[in-house]
Amino acid sequence: MFASSEFRDNRGVAAKIDVSIEHRNLPEEARNEKTQDPNTCPKCESHYRDDELEANLRVCPHCGFHFPVRASERIDQVVDEESFEEEATDLRSEDPLEFCDVRPYPERLVEAELKTGLGDAMIIGRAAIEERPCELAVMDFSFMGGSMGSVVGEKFSRAAESAIEHGVPLISVTASGGARMQEGILSLMQLPKTVCAVEDLRDARCGFISIMAHPTTAGVLASFASLGDVCVAEPGALLAFTGPRVVQGTTREKLPEDFGLAEPNFRYGHVDAIVPRPELRGLLAKLLRLFANAR
Repeated sequence: MFASSEFRDNRGVAAKIDVSIEHRNLPEEARNEKTQDPNTCPKCESHYRDDELEANLRVCPHCGFHFPVRASERIDQVVDEESFEEEATDLRSEDPLEFCDVRPYPERLVEAELKTGLGDAMIIGRAAIEERPCELAVMDFSFMGGSMGSVVGEKFSRAAESAIEHGVPLISVTASGGARMQEGILSLMQLPKTVCAVEDLRDARCGFISIMAHPTTAGVLASFASLGDVCVAEPGALLAFTGPRVVQGTTREKLPEDFGLAEPNFRYGHVDAIVPRPELRGLLAKLLRLFANAR
């Protein structure tokens, strides 16, 4: 979602400034998702019914492309049935800067909540995977590009506190365009806040498993998403501080086609494994057993 706002410089000349918010770091195809059929695979162009995609965990059976997944659906995919108990459902973002570009920030928040049914871009709560208890912190890209503002940082911190209180590992799933610019420095302060929450987990000897879905970028990648005791990524996920389009425009250099994707990140040791979505539940159950035996 891109917008611009007009202002006048010190010579009185009208100019435009970029006030884009959620999708600054995303590749062009991700910005154009709204114009594409959500049930058509952008890689092989196979088309599916909703029930077909849901039965295959929203993974294309022909080419393995991983479609985006809403936070609530992802939780249903990995946890034991009816084991999830959501926490901190009452938290909502405020407007400390009284921010307005072409629209006021509170108006954008209301629109995002009505569109997604979520209070903000993260859901947290207790759950079990193959009868092993854990705490979950799952981001939803549909809410303002999964941007991290004060509520996301607070929810992640509360999830860490809950994991410590119950002596269980924390599992996070990230899908984010980065910090939420409408909250200014308060948004950037969520980076050290979430890093401190991870350190508290380590001091309490509670494991932290980070799952990075497409896209995990900017401030989220630069904070808690990269600090898991185990870091895994979905195939083809963009994991970069800045997207390839911005980097190429800045450096004026031709980038590799797979720049910033999960596969080169795995080759360089930035993630421990690339795990297809159908295998994720089994891997998480195995890791939870390992962490339980380590306490």
